[in-house]
Amino acid sequence: MKQLITYSILFFITVFAYAQKPAYVIYNAKGKVVKYEKMLGALVKNDILLFGELHNNPIAHWLELELIQDIGKQRALILGAEFFESDTQTSLNDYLSSTINEATLQTQVELWSNYKTDYKPIVDFAKTKKLAFVATNVPRQYAQLVHKEGFKVLEHLVPDEKQYIAPLPITYNPDLPSYKKILTMFEDHGTPELVKAQAIKDATMAHFILENYIENKFFFHINGAYHSDDYEGILWFLNQRNENLNYVTISTVEQKNVSELLEENKNKADYIICIPDSMTKTY
Repeated sequence: MKQLITYSILFFITVFAYAQKPAYVIYNAKGKVVKYEKMLGALVKNDILLFGELHNNPIAHWLELELIQDIGKQRALILGAEFFESDTQTSLNDYLSSTINEATLQTQVELWSNYKTDYKPIVDFAKTKKLAFVATNVPRQYAQLVHKEGFKVLEHLVPDEKQYIAPLPITYNPDLPSYKKILTMFEDHGTPELVKAQAIKDATMAHFILENYIENKFFFHINGAYHSDDYEGILWFLNQRNENLNYVTISTVEQKNVSELLEENKNKADYIICIPDSMTKTY
């Protein structure tokens, strides 16, 4: 009788466990399910991680913080992110060192609309742990100029302005599938200059990652998935500058059914976070 009760309990525990709706599933590039702990163990062996997020997805932001905390237990960390532009580095440093408070930071930096819910916990973790946090993205006014006139407009910037972008001239590959896709995604608005505006962001983020990378530390970078999907974007520029470092990528995708990774989402990154498309959004 006791054995029957034991088996019954185990049966109900098993059924209950499998009856839960997963908030996410981790896959490797080939579409095989990977446990969080196994992914973590593989990530920490690298030098630089590009975490490709969906900007409005709460699961991606939660996992970013969880990974930062867990990797930080094993490796010395440097953080960096797309959501801070390079010309805000001084203000960000002042906030991290408590020279200014958050209210002052908000007056000096154009924070993203979802900063408080999605990014502030990560920045405040860096502040508490006294971690370096690198503002990697190109200032938006320069990306806008490139969108209008191409790379040539950057040559007219003064030295103080050029310090905020990747070194000139910008060498990029317009035949990368991700860049060619932009031409069709935006239909009539998909111009070569729009592709270059994307490329200056990728190049600048790669530049500031490498400029601030320190040997034997782990650089955790947060960016939109499109900036590193398919091993292109930022990663392409990183490899042009230094192919001797160990890079690893994560992408975030949404699917109606997360029990199997769609073919179109395989090989986007070394690890793919698959999230139900019904997940609530932060904006």
